[in-house]
Amino acid sequence: MVAAITRLTDTFCLSSFSIFLNPHALTIPPKLPSPVSLCANPTAHLRQWCSLTTVNMTSGTGLRPLTCPQSASRFLIQCNCVDKLTTLHSETDLRIGCISVSDMLFSAFREIGLNEKETDLLLNKSPTLRSMSLDKIRARLLALQSVGINDFALYRLVIKCPSVLIAEEIDSVINFVRDDLGGKVEPAQLERLFISTEARFLLGFDQKIKLLLHHGVPQEKIAHVLNCVNLNKAICCKSLEEIERIITFLKPYHGIEIIVRRPAVLNYDLDSQLIPKIQFLEELSGGNADATGTVLRKLPAILSYSLEHMEGHVEFLRSYAGLGDPEIFKIILVFPNVISASKDRKLRPRIEFLKQCQLSSIDIFKFLTRAPLFLALSFEDNLVHKLGFLVKIGYEYKTKELALALGAVTRTSCENMQKVIGLFLSYGLSCEDILYMSKKHPQILQYNPSSLEEKMVYLVEEMGRQVSELLTFPAFLGYKLDDRIKHRYEAKKKTVGTGMSLNKLLSVSANRFSSKKETTLFND
Repeated sequence: MVAAITRLTDTFCLSSFSIFLNPHALTIPPKLPSPVSLCANPTAHLRQWCSLTTVNMTSGTGLRPLTCPQSASRFLIQCNCVDKLTTLHSETDLRIGCISVSDMLFSAFREIGLNEKETDLLLNKSPTLRSMSLDKIRARLLALQSVGINDFALYRLVIKCPSVLIAEEIDSVINFVRDDLGGKVEPAQLERLFISTEARFLLGFDQKIKLLLHHGVPQEKIAHVLNCVNLNKAICCKSLEEIERIITFLKPYHGIEIIVRRPAVLNYDLDSQLIPKIQFLEELSGGNADATGTVLRKLPAILSYSLEHMEGHVEFLRSYAGLGDPEIFKIILVFPNVISASKDRKLRPRIEFLKQCQLSSIDIFKFLTRAPLFLALSFEDNLVHKLGFLVKIGYEYKTKELALALGAVTRTSCENMQKVIGLFLSYGLSCEDILYMSKKHPQILQYNPSSLEEKMVYLVEEMGRQVSELLTFPAFLGYKLDDRIKHRYEAKKKTVGTGMSLNKLLSVSANRFSSKKETTLFND
């Protein structure tokens, strides 16, 4: 059989050869470059390395070299059985004196770390790659690298998901991330997206992101949003209409702010997750959408808890603490993390402690709204040490005064509390004095010790007063030294004298303080 194969210099495929029968033109071809050097530059013209041979498939006849009088850009080869050459792409990789398709692909995949065995496995897993042009594969690899998927990440992606080199839908995602988003989406996010998402769901990716921008997600925050969501769940597997519905539903609750602060809300299903949870909170609030939105803005992560979990916490506060829905919602409004506190490890023992301290349901409500951290702090590492300090200065265990004092020091550290008590003792005050002051002004134990010392020094050295006067007016230590204490004392000491009442000096309104008629107001 006589066939013709014509090879042009810029292509490499079987159909680009012409074969003619010419048994007389035989000679030894020149020595060829090694295949390794070709792999380093696979785009080089094949005319620089192709071997010209005659293939005779009849028995007893071997391969015979031949010469070709044609120019380097075109040559003719004789063959007795061309039909069998059509199996070049088969597993036997029959070669016609030149590199095979597999070798060409190996040269490309070797650049990203695949060895020959891994390349063969990859081609068997995704045979479509064999028919793709080398230029197209290289272009896709470069595109993936342009969005930060490099080195081992690129190797891993190609091994796990060969379709990433084939699917045309990926181009629009890469181009949008690179050109419109400045390549700010984390490569790991894109890798997870390409591995977990069918190519057909990548269509419209750019339009969905533009929808978020259109509804008010700031351009400088959009990359943060995309890096904090499951791109498959939140974007690709949701239609434009579904995303639009989520944004519209969340709008009365300051939805865009919620999305920016907690992008993971986009992962949730609207009908089965978002609507039931938010409606539950709104019903608990008595239908107050603004207050519900405040809770969601304070703790967007509250939506990560199941509806059953939220209902369980509310029911516990109803039954065990004796609180009504308005009180429960007020506590949630002040401290949304109450929903995240363990019922058995934190809520139950803390409420039980308050009951033992003789607090009623209304007292418990007031306590939790003023000292909500009581529900969150560690008992072993925090509360137990503070209880010890309070008992040492004279508080009786399981009393209402002890509970109120403990609530007042939830916002300070054990170390700070210890320093405050030590400062008072160093100025000659006794534990009984500290107990008396803290009952009269509970915040006194949580003040900054350095600030307290500055005020006490000013009280004694500049104002000429006694430390014992703090027993009568411990709130003195709560006012700002420069803006209130010094300013008012310097303004009145010339007209009133130094024996003015500390209480009246600091607690009167600004209007009464500035009134010239109130000259006797500040005398004891």
